[in-house]
Amino acid sequence: MENTTDTPDAAARVEEHHSGDRVLDTGALRALAHPLRVRIYDILSQYGPQTASSLAEKLGESSGSTSYHLRALAKQDLIQEISDRGTGRERWWERPAGGVSFANPDAMKTPAGRAATQIVMNEFFQNRHDQLMAFIHGGLSGSAEQWQDGSMISTATARLTPEQSKELSVKIMALIDDAVDNYRNQTGEDVRPVTIRADVFPLPELGG
Repeated sequence: MENTTDTPDAAARVEEHHSGDRVLDTGALRALAHPLRVRIYDILSQYGPQTASSLAEKLGESSGSTSYHLRALAKQDLIQEISDRGTGRERWWERPAGGVSFANPDAMKTPAGRAATQIVMNEFFQNRHDQLMAFIHGGLSGSAEQWQDGSMISTATARLTPEQSKELSVKIMALIDDAVDNYRNQTGEDVRPVTIRADVFPLPELGG
């Protein structure tokens, strides 16, 4: 069997796979820097196309509010309308395919860019944390057995150099890319959206 995580090969594949990722500029970050817009963007990313009405139901908002925020996101091409689906009164929206990076070094050079980036990152990861805690508190006991067996919450600590940390990150990213490419549009009775998280970062130095 081919070793898909061989480091040189994996690094090349990861670089090629993400070479077209969109790095959000300050304008896009500022458009996204609103708690409700981050949640809308996240739902479109995780669950697929939605209408203003379906988003309003999921978020406990009015369809007028979600419609307004959808248009604001669309102005920065963060989302797009599905032109051949729905009607003039019931428009469907989706997030364009492809990776997106919130980390823009140029945006971080300005106060507005730093503030927008912080809002987006805080909201994005708070949403992810809330989903994790909801699964821990309810999903572990409420999920079907096959989902309990197919889920993983794990943390570990290793002592690495920066180069070793990069090597590990590349291997993990290659595995995630393969899963996304192979199953992005899969449908079926037992198919559900599955969030995949990977955190690799140095711990702060202990004081004292």
